[in-house]
Amino acid sequence: MNQFPRMHRLPPYVFATVNELKMQLRRQNVDIVDLGMGNPDMPTPQHIVDKLVEASSKGVNHRYSVSRGIPNLRKAICDWYMRRFGVYLDPDTEAVATMGAKEGLSHLSLAMLSPGDVVFAPDPTYPIHTYAPIIAGADVRRIPIGRGRDFFEDLLVATRQTWPQPKLLFISYPHNPTCEIAAPEFFQKVVDFAKEHKIYVIHDFAYADLAFDGHMPPSFMQAEGAKDVGVEFFSMSKSYSMAGWRVGFCVGNRDLVYALTRIKSYLDYGIFQPIQISVEFSKLLLKEGHVAVSPGLGFGAHGDDHVRFALIENEHRTKQAMKGIKKVLSGRSCG
Repeated sequence: MNQFPRMHRLPPYVFATVNELKMQLRRQNVDIVDLGMGNPDMPTPQHIVDKLVEASSKGVNHRYSVSRGIPNLRKAICDWYMRRFGVYLDPDTEAVATMGAKEGLSHLSLAMLSPGDVVFAPDPTYPIHTYAPIIAGADVRRIPIGRGRDFFEDLLVATRQTWPQPKLLFISYPHNPTCEIAAPEFFQKVVDFAKEHKIYVIHDFAYADLAFDGHMPPSFMQAEGAKDVGVEFFSMSKSYSMAGWRVGFCVGNRDLVYALTRIKSYLDYGIFQPIQISVEFSKLLLKEGHVAVSPGLGFGAHGDDHVRFALIENEHRTKQAMKGIKKVLSGRSCG
């Protein structure tokens, strides 16, 4: 690996240890309830599958497509934004299709960033928000989030203490892995902050449809001036149980959309996503409770005291997981 300097900044794959232990237990016929990876347990809606079958039967569709998405798809994306959020987008200059949000985030980072650039990312956060900039050669400064913290105060302090000035801020609401939500006023403050400090913003909106108790997650694009400073990524993986299909899109600032469109014409999908883990509690849940979860450290240093549960199983399996967790916790003192 010494001949590959870029790899030196990438620690081992985040969930490798837990996944290996999980497979070992399954080979022993141990029934593991897997709440680790956010992989939908429901099939893709039938009308989408039917349309795929129909389209795949036409030979013309077997040719190379266009990297930014066919015109009708980009128009459908923009129409959806207008219907749902009241946001106008130009399908020719403000929307580009991606192979899932992760591919788009990664390639946009490569297009935007150079060695020495500084990026702000929340901590904890989805790993690619940190490692896409690192792969691009940038430096990442983590902004801790969670209860008892003032995000904008921490953001201001980090901005004042950082040189060179940060170029990009990643955010994601509903947040993975903490489930924290954001109000429209939050996004407006982000836009105002970004304009004042000349920072671009990337909002990962992958969990737009995973909301409860009547909450309707707003779009970053609804904030006044959002298109001046950033873009928003949406993935079909969670909302439509299309994780394996690799379909998503990016909308917003036309300069960033253009940059992503251009680099996508040269590159294809395949982004390494590593991070170092600490996993003793996760291993304990696997061994004694037969429940697989994601170690919180995989999402950042501030996630080290937590694990993430992906709520993807049916009610029966979820109750089974709760029994397994209860079994483990009841046998340990709470210090």
